[in-house]
Amino acid sequence: MNSIILVFLLLFVSQAQAQLQVGFYSQTCANAESIVKSVVTEATLSNPRAPPILLRLHFHDCFVEGCDASILIENGPESENKAAGHLGIGGFEYIAKAKQLIENECPGVVSCADIVAIAARDVVALVGGPVYEVETGRRDGRVSDSKLAVFMPRVDESAASLRSKFEKKGLSNEELIILSGAHTIGTAACFFMQKRLYRYNATNESDPEINPCFLPELKRLCPKNGDENVRIAMDPVTGDRFDNQPYQNIKNGYAVLASDARFYDDGLTKPVVDFYANGSRFGQDFANALVKLGRIGVKFGASGEIRRICNAFN
Repeated sequence: MNSIILVFLLLFVSQAQAQLQVGFYSQTCANAESIVKSVVTEATLSNPRAPPILLRLHFHDCFVEGCDASILIENGPESENKAAGHLGIGGFEYIAKAKQLIENECPGVVSCADIVAIAARDVVALVGGPVYEVETGRRDGRVSDSKLAVFMPRVDESAASLRSKFEKKGLSNEELIILSGAHTIGTAACFFMQKRLYRYNATNESDPEINPCFLPELKRLCPKNGDENVRIAMDPVTGDRFDNQPYQNIKNGYAVLASDARFYDDGLTKPVVDFYANGSRFGQDFANALVKLGRIGVKFGASGEIRRICNAFN
């Protein structure tokens, strides 16, 4: 049964790849990508958190119902973006601004799903990551439901559980680790640290995988019963630039998120962490993994629409 599912996923990905293309809007809205780039560049200059926010938005969008901008829809308390798995998600205003500017120039042509993917590509380059071409041609989805986000990856999951979730999306163990490298930039709320620091495995202890030299610093930043909205860098060493430091952090016990630390406990993911901690291929492999992520569950033709505004169905 698993082999049948895998064949189906590979077929689905290959079909998406065949219909997506670089430069999809070159004839119908030639300035679309440059408009998105100008918006996210301005956003980054005014808010240094914009790049990780927009990169995370792309991942969260693609992981639920595919890359169809369903996460942007505001249709009440049951909308997808209200799901617990999307806690802290943001960047909607940047996508909305880019969409409005594009609509002024090319009404009804460019999907919100493509804007999300283009924005992710541009912010990766802005923080020193790889420059790559993004495939476009997606249409926007017509479904938004918080119940569909129950299988989003969580920070307290085992590597085996995360591997299973990624496999169901057609992503390999290697791509799980590569995409987790997005934690080279950005922050995490102390909300996600409380169990790991003070109630690990239902005890009053801390996660033993945290380096003893790092544990006091984490507790200082995220004190017990402190403000859980305080944010700390996910890469405490070089968190302001795109590099392979997260893998070295995992090896050395300096991983901030529990899920990242678990990758070094698992026989299938540990060698991949070691490879990227010691190698120099991370940038290009990250770009390739993002392109593949962007093919998940893509809508074409009558299966989707081109929204007039990104937070509401037509």
